[in-house]
Amino acid sequence: MKFYKLLIFILIASPVWAQEKYPFQDPKLDTEKRVDNLLKLMTLDEKIMALSTNPSVARLNVKGTGHVEGLHGLALGGPGHWEGKGKEVVTTTTFPQAYGLGETWDAELLQKVANVEAIETRYAYQHYNRGGLVVRAPNADLARDPRWGRTEESYGEDAFFNGTMTVAFVKGLQGNDSKYWQTAALIKHFLANSNEDGRTYTSSDFDERLLREYYSVPFRMGVEEGGSRAYMAAYNKINGIPAMVHPILKDITVKEWGQNGIICTDGGAFKLLLSDHKYYPNQYLGAAAAVKAGINQFLDDYRDGVYGAIANGYLKEKDIDDVLRGDYRVMIKLGMLDAGTDNPYAVIGTQKEATDPWTTDAHKKLALEATQKSIVLLKNDPAKQLLPIDRNKVKRIAVIGPRADEVLLDWYSGTPPYTFTPLTGIKAKAGESIKISYALNNADGKAATIAKNADLVIVLIGNHPWCNAGWADCPVPSNGKEAVDRQSITSEHEDLVKIAYQANPNTVAVLISSFPYAINWTQEHVPAIVHMTQNSQETGTALANVLFGDYNPAGRLTQTWVSDVTDLPPLLDYNIRNGRTYMYFKGKPLYAFGFGLSYTTFTYKAIETSAASLYKNGNLTVNVTVTNTGRRDGEEVVQLYVKHTNSKVARPEKELKAFKRIFIKAGETKTVNLTVKAKDLEYWNTKTQKFELEKDIIELQAGGASDVIALKKNITIN
Repeated sequence: MKFYKLLIFILIASPVWAQEKYPFQDPKLDTEKRVDNLLKLMTLDEKIMALSTNPSVARLNVKGTGHVEGLHGLALGGPGHWEGKGKEVVTTTTFPQAYGLGETWDAELLQKVANVEAIETRYAYQHYNRGGLVVRAPNADLARDPRWGRTEESYGEDAFFNGTMTVAFVKGLQGNDSKYWQTAALIKHFLANSNEDGRTYTSSDFDERLLREYYSVPFRMGVEEGGSRAYMAAYNKINGIPAMVHPILKDITVKEWGQNGIICTDGGAFKLLLSDHKYYPNQYLGAAAAVKAGINQFLDDYRDGVYGAIANGYLKEKDIDDVLRGDYRVMIKLGMLDAGTDNPYAVIGTQKEATDPWTTDAHKKLALEATQKSIVLLKNDPAKQLLPIDRNKVKRIAVIGPRADEVLLDWYSGTPPYTFTPLTGIKAKAGESIKISYALNNADGKAATIAKNADLVIVLIGNHPWCNAGWADCPVPSNGKEAVDRQSITSEHEDLVKIAYQANPNTVAVLISSFPYAINWTQEHVPAIVHMTQNSQETGTALANVLFGDYNPAGRLTQTWVSDVTDLPPLLDYNIRNGRTYMYFKGKPLYAFGFGLSYTTFTYKAIETSAASLYKNGNLTVNVTVTNTGRRDGEEVVQLYVKHTNSKVARPEKELKAFKRIFIKAGETKTVNLTVKAKDLEYWNTKTQKFELEKDIIELQAGGASDVIALKKNITIN
């Protein structure tokens, strides 16, 4: 009798959703029908609440998921305190900055990195109930100017290259299941967001062809080829219209590309629409415009604005329904509305005794691999041959500089489970046979003294990724970050390199930086120079492996490194034809786009194509034969550029259209297969308002950098 009384009590006390099955809960039902049912059941208040970054509906037992940062590893800690107020830090595998990941020129590796991040994101969410499954990554913005404070977040300056890396990262985050996503990739920041100073009110101005052929390309590729269905609108205006209310959100990304998921604002952007852009007289009109433009997630307090917009007749409930559909499409792809029985990702971390993935050898090894592959050898004087370090000749090494004994994290970093600093890595690699001395700087002449007494000097300089200062504050002119653009591209630490070199010409300079520097004196005088970015937990081990020759570097630059700030157009000039990027730069760069050296040499032997002509919607296979003519095994990054020789419209001098990083043993010859797609050669016809492939003769250029072209071949476009 007591059992029946208890059963009656449970039935009465239980919420409606516990007793009832709704169509939106049925994973076998069509997605649009599931969303139809859910929206029909939701109240207006619930719909307005769902315009946040977590579209949960408690009454209906709909558990949505929020956002996490993840540019180069899941962030649940770090300088930005992404663990959340009052919560413990969760350590996660931490890779090089996005700029460094770009310098690997390895899309397959990038997909693996993103997959590791996605596994850890699912694990943290399902094992520790931390974070969310919508990952704010990758950053598809183009690093058109090295003074941009957020250069560290970008893969580089080339639209096709950034698009290729964006696609790889999106695929890695979302996984390869046909029905569910491992995590959702939310691409940042649409569109043309590459200045920090004044970003909340300035306008990025450029013509229609640059919009279609340059600035939007990585985003389009991320949506169409990568499968992303989430992105963040930028703070800035685009040709005078704030990005978060710009018609291109719907007209291009939704109607043309098929983006049917999340479109969110940047943090605080709704208020900035009024306070900084001064674009609307009140928040009600602003909220209505944002929703009608396609915004379905706000990253600040929007509710009063939306309620007021409805009360004043600026918005209808149907307008909210229309945008909320995108949120719930993403939730369904993540399996948030399903029981999880056939979702392969729903089991990650659910075992009570599950192993934290960031502690596994597999994730540690990938962090090391990515870091090694990101390192760029900028100079290695053959007369000196300082690198790789010869253990038979070098018995005393002086390690000097502010970046020698630290691993600096950036604002969007998580907290790594461990770090190896350069000094730690060099000491471990040197072992007992080589004596290591260390000086932070030349206080009391220490740097000069230990340099003079050493067989080899390694000077490590570079920026501080978050300036070691408050928000929007960078006391050091050459430093930059979010909210602060760089005021200088000259290193304040180059004098330390001069001191070390004066004491001992056998000096290696290691630039650990988030962006390019005009290290002209160092390039002219110092025999060997290496570049890598900040942040990796394996910084020291990877660097030591390269310095001592256990790993042959093959990283390549993804940005034109100019020799002087006067080589750059004004920062707010978004017309790249005025001298930006390798496509339009007229001077002689310090280091060209695609540049990077090796401990071996490569010779390009032949270039052949699968056909003499390329037709619309077709592909062309280009075979490039390369021989490793040196004594060491190594990797070459084969780069294929295209030059239009008979175009009737203005074209860049050359454009990257394919690349591949490939391992070749010493003395071995390999043929590298590259694919050129006809659609990547189209231009935007402003009269017909569509992409067109014009009849032309194009010159294929293959080589190891944008300014080192070894082979050329003409083909016809019909």
